[in-house]
Amino acid sequence: MKQINQDIEKNEIRQFYLLYGEEDYLKRQYRDKLVEALVDPEDNMNLNYFDGNRMNLQNVLDIGDTLPFFADHRVLVLENTGFMKKTPENLEKRLGAFPGSTHLIFVEKEVDKRSRLYKWIGANGYVSELNTPDEKMLLTWVKGLCRKEGKQIEDAAIYYFVEHMGTDMLLLKNELEKLCSYCGERAQITIEDMQAVCVNQATDKMFEMLDAIGSHNRDRVLLLYHDLLALKEPAMRILYMLTRHFHILMQIAALSAEGKDNKTMASVCKIPPFSVKKYVAQAGRYSFDRLKTMVGKCQETDQGIKTGRITDTVGVELLIVEFSGKG
Repeated sequence: MKQINQDIEKNEIRQFYLLYGEEDYLKRQYRDKLVEALVDPEDNMNLNYFDGNRMNLQNVLDIGDTLPFFADHRVLVLENTGFMKKTPENLEKRLGAFPGSTHLIFVEKEVDKRSRLYKWIGANGYVSELNTPDEKMLLTWVKGLCRKEGKQIEDAAIYYFVEHMGTDMLLLKNELEKLCSYCGERAQITIEDMQAVCVNQATDKMFEMLDAIGSHNRDRVLLLYHDLLALKEPAMRILYMLTRHFHILMQIAALSAEGKDNKTMASVCKIPPFSVKKYVAQAGRYSFDRLKTMVGKCQETDQGIKTGRITDTVGVELLIVEFSGKG
C-alpha cells in the first residue's frame, strides 16, 4: 500500500499493477486511486473495465494496443481473470508489447505465486497483497474515518464494534456512516450507540452465550439461550453460530500446535486480530479431539433437525447443555 501511495505522489506510476488478497475494500480503494491518478474516471474512451467471467481476451489485447484518445494514458482494469493461476499462452509477450501509455491494473481474489503472469508483473510492475489490516492499523483506520466526520471513538468501543461486526472493511465503513448520522452533533461514539444502531440485542446475547459456554457456566448459557428464543432468534441460526465458533476454536488449536503467530491465525480463521487471544484461551480449555467432536455433534444436530428426528429448539438446547459441561 505504501509503495502505491508513493508511486502516485511522485507521479511515477508503473505500467502494470496486481492487487490481490481477501480485503475487497482495500483492493477497490487502491484500484480507484490508481485509476484517478491516470485518467478521468468518467473518460469512457480511455478507461475500460473487464470482468473475468465475461471477458474476451482478444478484445482486451486489441484495446491495450491502441494509443489513448486525446489523453496521456489508457487504463484497463481486469478483475477476477484467473490469469494468476493459469496464464494464457504468450500473454506476457503481448502485454510487454503494449505502448507505454497503456496501463493495466489486475484485481484478483486469489493468485498462484508460481504462475508465469504473477512473476512477470512482479518483475515488470508492482504486486500488492491486500488483506485485513492488523490490530494497530485497523484501530488507526477506524479512528481516521471517525475523525473525518468530526467524531471521536475509544479503543474499547472499536474492539467491541469489530468483534461484533467482523473485519470486512466495507461493512465497517458503512456501519460507521450510520453511527455518525445517528450521533448527530454529539462528538463521541459509544458502545451504547453501536448497540442501538449496529449490534442488536440478539447478537449481543449470542456473543455472551458463546463466552459462557467457553467458561462452562451452564446456568448462564441456558438463561441466555432462552433470552435469545424470546427475542425470536431462530434456533437454527444459534446452531450455525455454535458450529462456526467451535470450528474456529478447532482451527486455532491446530494452528497453535503448529506454533503459528496471532496474525496468521487471524488471517486463516477470518477473525479480528485482537480476538485471537480470547479464542486461544477458550481453545486451551479443550483438546483438539474434543473440539473436533463438538463440531461433529453440531453437524449431527443439524442433520437431526432437518430430518425431523428432533425439534430445533430442543436439539440446540441439548447441545449447549452438553457443551457447557466440563467434560
